[in-house]
Order: sequence, then structure tokens, then C-alpha cells
Amino acid sequence: MTSPRSDGRDVVVTGLGVTTAVGQGKDDFVAALLDGRHAFGFMRRPGRLPPAPAGDGAVAFLGAEMEEPGLPGSIAARTVRTASLSARAALTTVHEAWHEAGLDEADPSRIGLVVGGSNVQQRELTLLHARHADRPEFLRPTYGMGFMDSDLCGFLTEQFPIRGFAHTLGGASASGLLAVLQAVRAVQYGEADVCIAVGALMDLSYWECLAFRAMGAMGSHRWAGDPAAACRPFDRDHDGFVFGEACAAVVVERADGHRQPAPYARFRGGGRAMDGTRNPHPSVEGETAVIQAALREAGLPASAVDYVNPHGTGSPTGDAVELRALERCGLTHARINATKSITGHGLTAAGAVEIVATLLQMREGKLHPTRNLVDPLDERFPWVREKAEDCAVRTAVSLSMGFGGVSAAICLEKC
Repeated sequence: MTSPRSDGRDVVVTGLGVTTAVGQGKDDFVAALLDGRHAFGFMRRPGRLPPAPAGDGAVAFLGAEMEEPGLPGSIAARTVRTASLSARAALTTVHEAWHEAGLDEADPSRIGLVVGGSNVQQRELTLLHARHADRPEFLRPTYGMGFMDSDLCGFLTEQFPIRGFAHTLGGASASGLLAVLQAVRAVQYGEADVCIAVGALMDLSYWECLAFRAMGAMGSHRWAGDPAAACRPFDRDHDGFVFGEACAAVVVERADGHRQPAPYARFRGGGRAMDGTRNPHPSVEGETAVIQAALREAGLPASAVDYVNPHGTGSPTGDAVELRALERCGLTHARINATKSITGHGLTAAGAVEIVATLLQMREGKLHPTRNLVDPLDERFPWVREKAEDCAVRTAVSLSMGFGGVSAAICLEKC
């Protein structure tokens, strides 16, 4: 679109929520980003340490684990007892976004929910299987709901008056961004007046960590002696992604119906595409296509983009491919940093977390540093490196890619 929609369905972002290992709530989160404050170390959460073989020490994985989510006082203790970590994180995150957007005043029948992520409660299920392996007859009935992705939808709509629609959307590490795009489309097409997109916390067990390590996607023990240096997006010494627990929520709604006096930004365009592969092989063509699609819908030339928040995982191949795609799209002039260098890779949550990071930086007029960017893969890009920098961002593009050939992009314009 070349200008805000004239049919009453121009879409704006009116509320944000975020819960991460480096900060819970928007204020703590943006302060951590601008300070470059990390939480990397060896993960110790039960279910993330595989049983040690006889005579060997336990395998440990590097990552960033959050503190217990700070739940609203109005939530019943029984609700908390039966809620997984993914559900507790989603609850506190949506609570923040809900109240910022003033959704208590909205018509519940016109509020939708899209939860980005699939198979997000694996650690909880691993612990439960181990606990009941010798006594399956004591398995709690709620397992019949908890193993399904729809459980998060049911849990959230039970706590908040969301009566329009609710469903999950799986796109691997692109899930969070895809959920925001789906929420925008729902408002544009009139399916809802307000829609909440959640990038769900993917609660990995040691099984997923072992598999990611075996395929070369997750960082090895190369940086075991210095966990703070392990997460290195776009640096020549990158060694794979480092996991970071996270959850984010983004409220989008019709521009002519929002209650918040100052929306964060206006949606300008989006793109999504498949590469036709099951494997985690990045594609320059696919990534280029979604960036171009987002700019085409926005009606903007590449030169109008001030800032790019990239996928930037620290993958030995993925980072280089992403930079080639940005070059093909004429975005070598745009300021760029890597949020995952601070938060770690939130997997299903990552795309939503990085949209929140983008919007908060736009509002602050500052861009956060990129940790561990000592020897960039490509010096031509105007990287934000050791320290936060002042930058007035009018238009931004955020990117997400996922296993299975998923690529997605979104273009946002400050209101």
C-alpha cells in the first residue's frame, strides 16, 4: 500500500508485553537492551540436563534462563499450579500488553488471539513422562489438554475476555513474526477489531538441545569457558545459536478504533514464503523475496528503510545468507544490530520479541549494541556495535526465518 488504508482498516500497534531472561516488562527489557546486559550461562532448569552416563558428568548447554515470571496478583493459586512455564510466561506477557492497549474497554467478541509456536512445552512433558514412567495410572488428566498447542489458547482465553477467535500458528523460529502478520491480516480483513499476537516461550528439554547440537545449529562447547562470548551473530567466530527463554505479545488494532493515545507504529507491509525444503538450509532467494514483498506492500523503496532488525542467530551459514539477501534488496545503508546477541534465540518467540525490540528502539530513539561483534562478516553494513547509539528511526524492517524453509518479513512505520 502506498498510503494508510482509507477503508478504516489501517492497522496500528497499541500494546506490547515482553518477558525474557534479561528483563521482564518493557521498561526492564529496553534498559537491558540499551545497556547490552546479558544472562548467558549454563542452563540448569530441570529437564535441560540429560541423565549422565555412568562415570561421566552431565552434559550442560549454554543459554539464558529467565526468573520466574511475575504473575498478576489477581491470578488464582490453583491456576498457577497447573500452568506450565510457557503458560505462565504468556500470562504475564499478555497481561502487560492487554492493559497498555486498554483492552478492558474492547468488545470481547471482536478480540482475536494468535499464538505463534508449536510443540512449545517439551520440557514439561519430558519431566512428566519421567515422573510417571513407572506409574502411568497416576498421570494427571490435564495431560490430555497440556500436550496440545491449543492449551495455550484455552489458558489465555480463560484468563482474558477473548471471545473472537484463538488459534496457534507454527512456523518454527519464524512463528512469532508470522503470528503478528496473521493478527494484522485478521484486523485488515475485518475478522476482528483487535488481535493479540503472542510469540510463545519454547520450553526446550534436553532432547531438543541434544538434537540441535547434533545438527550443528546450537552452539558447541567452544565457548564453554566464557559463556558471555558464545552468542555471536554476524561475527566470524560465530558457532551456532544460543538459546534464550523469552515470550512477547503485540496488540494490533484498527487505527480508527484504538484507545491508546499514541500507537507505537503503523503496519506498512509484510511478506512470507517457503523455500521448498525440510532441512534448515537458508535461502538467499526466499529471504530476498519476503523483504521485497514487504517493501512492495508498503509502497516504499529500500532507501526509505532506516533500520533492519535481522534474524541474526549466529549460525555459520544463516548469517552470511541473510546479509546477501539484505544486499540484494539494497539495504546495506540501513542501520543494523542483532537482538539475539543480548537475549539469545527465543525460537518460536524470537520474531515477536524482535518486533517488540524494534518498536521500543523506535520510541526511544536509540539502537541497542550488538554484543560480541568483533570481526563482522561484512564491514559494509552500518553496524551498531559496542554501545547503544542515537538514531531516529522512521521506518524499520524485521526479519525471521525458520526450519523447513520458512522466511518472513514485516515493515513498520513510526506513527
